[in-house]
Amino acid sequence: MTLIFDMDGTMVDNMMTHHRGWQKTLAQYGLELSLEDVRQTCHGRNMEIIERLFPGKYPPEERARISEEKESWYRAIFLTELTLLPGLAVFLAEAHQAGIKMGIGSAAPRVNVDFVLDNLQIRSYFQSVVPAEAVENGKPAPDVFLQVAAELGASPQDCWVFEDSPTGAKTAENAGMKAIILTTTHAESEFEGIPSVVRFLPDFTRMNLANLRS
Repeated sequence: MTLIFDMDGTMVDNMMTHHRGWQKTLAQYGLELSLEDVRQTCHGRNMEIIERLFPGKYPPEERARISEEKESWYRAIFLTELTLLPGLAVFLAEAHQAGIKMGIGSAAPRVNVDFVLDNLQIRSYFQSVVPAEAVENGKPAPDVFLQVAAELGASPQDCWVFEDSPTGAKTAENAGMKAIILTTTHAESEFEGIPSVVRFLPDFTRMNLANLRS
């Protein structure tokens, strides 16, 4: 058994802060979106989001600048609210004590992954951490989860992925992995037709290793 975690919306309930960050940043560039529009469209890697919303408008260096503008706003706001989802600290400690390998495969940039791991002091639990810029193709391409599995020496069929979005669940499906969904961001109905999904959880308070072994 190997555990792979998405980060945003899965380990920390930060997606609404991200959505507001996108809404604020995009408005500065002439694109007014409701929070629901942001929720539906701003998923994946930042550079890809910006190109999708402004096709051909900004060169890579300008997209990188807009991305960092949004992420700086997010980190400043979320720092005072930064905490793991309920039950996750206990679950990570249980898995670590049992010698289970764990990794993170995130669509977030490395600076945001470091922001969470270092401020919450949980980096030691993970033997592989793969952020957005470490892979060529972003979610739902399977690259990020397959790279985590490779670094952990695990076969995809032995991996359990914890995710919060339909895109992440499709990523697990494309990687040949099972997915457990945290319903922090999306309703269960939004995952219909994604066979990788085996369970939905509001948080980690009822999650333990016995659940995965049963």
